[in-house]
Amino acid sequence: MSTAARATHKTWIAKKGETEGQWWIVDASGKNLGRLASEVAQIIRGKHKPTFTPNQDTGDFVVVINADKVVTTGNKQVEKMYYRHSRFFGSLKSRNLNEQQEHDAAFVLEQAVQGMLPKNKLAKQLILKLKAYSGPNHPHASQKPQALNLKYLS
Repeated sequence: MSTAARATHKTWIAKKGETEGQWWIVDASGKNLGRLASEVAQIIRGKHKPTFTPNQDTGDFVVVINADKVVTTGNKQVEKMYYRHSRFFGSLKSRNLNEQQEHDAAFVLEQAVQGMLPKNKLAKQLILKLKAYSGPNHPHASQKPQALNLKYLS
C-alpha cells in the first residue's frame, strides 16, 4: 500500500459531545429478561452505530415500558435473590425475583442491564440512559422516542 493510500484511511474516534443520542422505546411485555437486557445494553452503549468508540459515550437513550411483564425461564422467579443491607449487623434483607418484581419491576430490569455493561466509570454514565417504567405510561413523550425493533426478540 502506498503512502498516499494510507493517509486517506484514518481511524475516526468519537470525542466527548460529538455524537447525539437518539431516543428509543421498547415494550417489554412478554420478552425474556436476559435477552431484553442484553439488547438494551448494546443500544445504550452504542455498539449498533458505526461511530462506536469503547471509551466514549456514543449510545442512545432507551425507554422501557411494561417492565413488570417481563418473563424468565426456569425457576428464576423463586431462586434468584436480590439483597440489600444497611451496614448494621443483622440487617441483611433479601427478596426473590417474584417479590422484587411486585415491589419495583423497573429495578429488576435496571439491574439486569447494569450487569451487562462494562465495570468502569463509563457504566455509571451509561445506565442513566435507561429509563424503565412498570406500566405503559412514561414522561418522555416530548423526546419523540421511536419504536425499537429488537433483533432476537421479534
